[in-house]
Amino acid sequence: MFIIVRHGNTFEAGETPRRIGARTDLPLTAKGIAQAEALGAHFAALGLTFRRAFVSPLARTRQSAAAILSQQEGAPALPRNAEFLREIDHGPDEDATEDAIRARIGADARAAWDREAVVPPDWNVEPETRKAAWRVLFAQSKPDDGPTLLVTSNGAARFALLADPALAQAARALPTMKLPTGGYGLIAHGADGTLELREWGTRP
Repeated sequence: MFIIVRHGNTFEAGETPRRIGARTDLPLTAKGIAQAEALGAHFAALGLTFRRAFVSPLARTRQSAAAILSQQEGAPALPRNAEFLREIDHGPDEDATEDAIRARIGADARAAWDREAVVPPDWNVEPETRKAAWRVLFAQSKPDDGPTLLVTSNGAARFALLADPALAQAARALPTMKLPTGGYGLIAHGADGTLELREWGTRP
């Protein structure tokens, strides 16, 4: 089982959100910490004990993982850095508002990113490298390995859905591939060993 979490909020209430990626290492806000703590309580209530935990190198994901794992019983898993979970590089749109990004690339390109992970012009994403890393993780995992926690960003999480044919088919029925801040997706092995998308965009 794989629990894929998007980090909590990094912008204060009333602050205009901007598109931040690999080059902008913002910490969580108080609300972001509360979102991560709510996720931790939610997973603990479900009886999930994470055997492994992977995070991107950025502060917002490491803080989120720490808040989640702090609510595990016994000795929690130690988070390990995973480069494929790092947020993407938005190129000229780094630190720009959504209005400014739409003005530059167009509304259709912006929507295609969230619906199908079509990379907008001048963004540095490396989708094939990311999908390959997810495939390795899936291939090296067995149904009885126990839950794995992965804490990442909105831009990176969607490539889990594109790394496997069954997951990609399930993703086509989603209204968006975007995970909300403080939200998560759940991928698990089915009875026949294939991967199943059971949750996406869930907030506790």
